Amino acid sequence: MMTKEEILDAAAEIFRIKGYHATSMQDIAGAVNLQKASLYHHVSSKQEILLDLLDQALELLSGEVIGIVQDEELLPDEKLHQMMETYLKALTEHFDLATVLLMEHRSLSPELHARHVPNRDRFESLWRDVVSEGMEKGTFCCVDTGLAVRNLLGAMNWAITWYSPKGDFPISEIANQTATLFLNGLRGK
Repeated sequence: MMTKEEILDAAAEIFRIKGYHATSMQDIAGAVNLQKASLYHHVSSKQEILLDLLDQALELLSGEVIGIVQDEELLPDEKLHQMMETYLKALTEHFDLATVLLMEHRSLSPELHARHVPNRDRFESLWRDVVSEGMEKGTFCCVDTGLAVRNLLGAMNWAITWYSPKGDFPISEIANQTATLFLNGLRGK
């Protein structure tokens, strides 16, 4: 018996490879060996599949970092460093899902996009909370925490376009260098 999870996994891979707009429901049905009509017993539309994938991705990524955010024994810079490493590893370990989240969210209809935004904002708030904590403790200095977080996430998110497991650095080293760059900046002491 085909499960919705199997359909979503197949859809994520196809969306990553072909893009949302170039993917048909027939492509998804074929990938899971279903007739197109049978696919509609599991999902109502391609838009529903996309929203489900975006929600699944944000839930997974939030779950990866929330324990770090809540760890009261870690200093804000330690939290941010661990969050960055955890997040970059999650992006590469869940490549199809991460790519759909980062590249296809604009393909949602306005109504579904409005349903997606609060989930995205909750995820970003985890990062803002840590940067704000660092500001309060004097560990960090930035003009606007929201802008700092969007820059940080933007830098890490773009790794899905250039990272290769066969590249010069493992993802843990990329995360380490990115954290060092972000936390220390380019300016020498």
